[in-house]
Amino acid sequence: MPISLDYTNMMKDAIGPDSGVQDEELAELSVQTKAIHQRIQNRRDAGELPFFDLPNDQAMITEVLTLAKEIQEQFDNLVVLGIGGSALGTTAVFNALCYGHNLKDKEQRRGLPRLFVLDNVDPDGFSVHLDLCDPAQTCFLVISKSGTTVETTSQFLVVRRWLEDAVGDTYRKHFVLITDPKNGVLRELADREGYRSCSIPAGVGGRFSIFTPVGLLPLACVGVDIRQLLNGASEFSEYLCHDDLKTNPAYLNAALQYLAYQKGLTISVLMPYSDRLRDLSDWFRQLWAESLGKKFGTDGSLRNVGPTPVNALGTTDQHSQVQLYMEGPFDKVVTFVALDSFDRDLPLPSYEASPQMSYLAGHSLGELIGVEQQATAAALTRNGRSNCTIRLPGVTPETVGALLLLFQVQTLFAGYLFDVDPLDQPGVEEGKLFTYALMGRQGYDEKVAEFKSIQARLESRILSSG
Repeated sequence: MPISLDYTNMMKDAIGPDSGVQDEELAELSVQTKAIHQRIQNRRDAGELPFFDLPNDQAMITEVLTLAKEIQEQFDNLVVLGIGGSALGTTAVFNALCYGHNLKDKEQRRGLPRLFVLDNVDPDGFSVHLDLCDPAQTCFLVISKSGTTVETTSQFLVVRRWLEDAVGDTYRKHFVLITDPKNGVLRELADREGYRSCSIPAGVGGRFSIFTPVGLLPLACVGVDIRQLLNGASEFSEYLCHDDLKTNPAYLNAALQYLAYQKGLTISVLMPYSDRLRDLSDWFRQLWAESLGKKFGTDGSLRNVGPTPVNALGTTDQHSQVQLYMEGPFDKVVTFVALDSFDRDLPLPSYEASPQMSYLAGHSLGELIGVEQQATAAALTRNGRSNCTIRLPGVTPETVGALLLLFQVQTLFAGYLFDVDPLDQPGVEEGKLFTYALMGRQGYDEKVAEFKSIQARLESRILSSG
């Protein structure tokens, strides 16, 4: 698959010795790469990294497609209730492969349901989306592996009452619970009350779950060819599952980002030049931040490491963020995602009444956005700013599947370079515990006391106006 990584502008000979990576530094990581690869392979063999093998799980694919057909035949609206990894991947792929889907009428959508991903508990936003849906024609996918995610639980409780008031005792038919195969509140609920359900495979964390029913079911319901999506990942995996640093794009980009971090480039900007790939950056932000931002190393030592991901969009953010990237602190690596072609292109006609516009005649919008990406990369390089480009032939299920897997493997490998556990998220858990306590969940009295103790130690500094 012709996906390329152009890292020319991250190297010393392009941007200088202060920020640029040297060939010798990459060579020094080759031995470590082989050791990390063997560690990854050992964990795969032990069944501890199941996300690698998801694209080839035929039984799961068949189950998802069967259930998706049922939902397509029964409902006009599909709503995902989830947060973080239960939502971001679906949004990214949906907008990449079904751009504008919800704006089309039912005939233009080929009778397929609209898809809404509600990943927050803002009551205004949540209410507006419910107002857009006819309860009798709406199905909800409730996604939480533990079944205790407070945001998703709260959404479910609101929607359950909303449906029960509208359709009565048949409300259970409007839910599919996607959760742990054996344990947890949602699994217990599905088994006891007869909700339809799908399982998230054991050992697959939320940010690595796009190739499970978490992402595949809603995407299949709106017409994404999930077999092609998974085939793209599966076929590309041969480039990602070997220990040669020079020819493995996931390992190589992880190594480059790691070496740049050691030079003070601690902010990772992902900047696709495609509206359809805009939300890919949001998905990547969670993957990169939650996997690599850690207080402790694998040996328990205090580390406080992790690159900070930032999302940007070309060409939009050439007019908002690039000024900072070009002339601000030397603390960023910009990764562009560029396309060789677009599904549609629009020619730029001549306009003789305005000679200042004449130079655009004969070109196209597709050509312009490509040239702008190249121009921004060149300008950054001229100013000694580190940048690289991931180039795709176009936005298709196969290329999107390959790109998702590339970033997942890159993140896993980077975690081992930083010597942190890329699969846990203890910092997120602390906030969850305080939330449970403040909402009155049983068994969290100690966290309530701890919260009050923290507040008591602080001198209030509040400015109120009006």
